[in-house]
Amino acid sequence: MGRLILINPEFKKALEDFASYLIAEKNLASATVVAYLTDLKQFAVYVEKTLGAKARPEDVDRTLVRRFLGWLNVLREKRTTVARKLVALRVFYRYLLREGRVEINPVELIRSPRQEKRLPKYLPYNEIVKILEAPPPTPLGLRDRALWETLYASGLRVGELVSLNLEDVDLSRGEIRVRGKGGRERLAPLGRMAIAAIKDYLACGRPVLATRGNPGEKALFLNHLGSRLTSRGVRQRLDYYVKKTVVAAGISPHVLRHCFATHMLERGADLRAVQELLGHVRLSSTQVYTHVTPEHLRAVYQKAHPRAQLARTTVEERSKDAWQK
Repeated sequence: MGRLILINPEFKKALEDFASYLIAEKNLASATVVAYLTDLKQFAVYVEKTLGAKARPEDVDRTLVRRFLGWLNVLREKRTTVARKLVALRVFYRYLLREGRVEINPVELIRSPRQEKRLPKYLPYNEIVKILEAPPPTPLGLRDRALWETLYASGLRVGELVSLNLEDVDLSRGEIRVRGKGGRERLAPLGRMAIAAIKDYLACGRPVLATRGNPGEKALFLNHLGSRLTSRGVRQRLDYYVKKTVVAAGISPHVLRHCFATHMLERGADLRAVQELLGHVRLSSTQVYTHVTPEHLRAVYQKAHPRAQLARTTVEERSKDAWQK
């Protein structure tokens, strides 16, 4: 909230009301609300510098929004960053329009910048195995193995992972209850290896860590002090194992989620099923994982195309005839 003091009272009140709306009615996560407000504060400061210290949200028109986007380009902001800020503006002015504070939405007809199509980063299975099998059989090592096995088995977001409580895990059914974005809950399956890793952690790892903190801590995954493990802590531990196993740099917990989705689809999983497992609201969010390697594409073609096998057999027969002659 540091830069909010630079904004005049009317703009400040509008942003505060908007934040309350996002939390109370849209049920957005606090991190999402903070991200919206950060982008909107930057816009508010730009508006005041352009129109004057008493500029209000209703004084903004489409031309000013375009000038703001142009200014972001001058700052060499990434297209993804510009698009994100435009989304925040669009949602903000839809709210103001609904509340009757503005008569038109100056952002509605402005298109987002075309995004570069980037495939999600992921690792081949043999590289994933290096990370999964790297932790030692110590209390922290048992916890770390349970972390990586759970991430890879269920495709969780790191925030979902660290928010798990003991009561959310049902090892007899092989599933966990996950609280996702927007407060939505889903059941995520656990594979055999993940179940075994969690059992080992609960039997020999967590009890040791729990003695260092609050005995009543409900979190499934604890840090070295016996408190709930944080997202930052998960990233730091993964960085450690990535360096230790000499796996490609730049691997984050989210990459394990990418690996989960990619490997499932490569092995024939239904796209809709993967969508449900990932907790995606829109199928388009899952379709980004439908990239395939050339080797996999070639194997699928040889297996599925009715004349692929015929063509190969014909070549082999011709070669055999040639040798016989």
